[in-house]
Amino acid sequence: MLNIVLFGPPGAGKGTQSARLVDKYKLIHLSTGDIFRFNMKNDTALGKLAKSYIDRGELVPDEVTINMLKAEVEKYPDAAGFIFDGFPRTIAQAEALDKFLKEKNTSITLMLALEVPEEELIKRLLLRGQESGRSDDTDENIIRNRIKVYNEQTAIAAGYYNEQGKYHAINGVGTINEIFERLCHVIDTHSMII
Repeated sequence: MLNIVLFGPPGAGKGTQSARLVDKYKLIHLSTGDIFRFNMKNDTALGKLAKSYIDRGELVPDEVTINMLKAEVEKYPDAAGFIFDGFPRTIAQAEALDKFLKEKNTSITLMLALEVPEEELIKRLLLRGQESGRSDDTDENIIRNRIKVYNEQTAIAAGYYNEQGKYHAINGVGTINEIFERLCHVIDTHSMII
């Protein structure tokens, strides 16, 4: 089973590359943001619980997030693997994910981190904001803060996977095809080793 944690700051191209990786390797894409939105929209018990925290301006506790993720993974018992997008963000989440996957007789294969210089990210996000109308992509100060929060949270999770020998930095600058080829090279090289 191929289980990938895809990381990168806002604007790094995770969504674009996830779609291509899902197609090539026949993986299931799990985005915590999408899972939250689905559960809240469908008024599930976990969705109501998550919404109660979000409505108070608080972070959704790790346990609630993990339980939502578990429920999604359980929907795909025959999956070839998963791409985890936006998760884990903390060591506690990474440890909980490891524990859950171990119960399923699998584990995280790789953490692929798309690295893009901050000024390039800002340029990309401002352009995306003009094209998509996403309000969080139109204000440079908000963008800079999102990148700062990402860097503060992710460095810890990246270190966790680096200690396990699973962390791989990928140059996220270039054409979509060039970046995709870099990602595939790491996945394919790693798959030959196993």
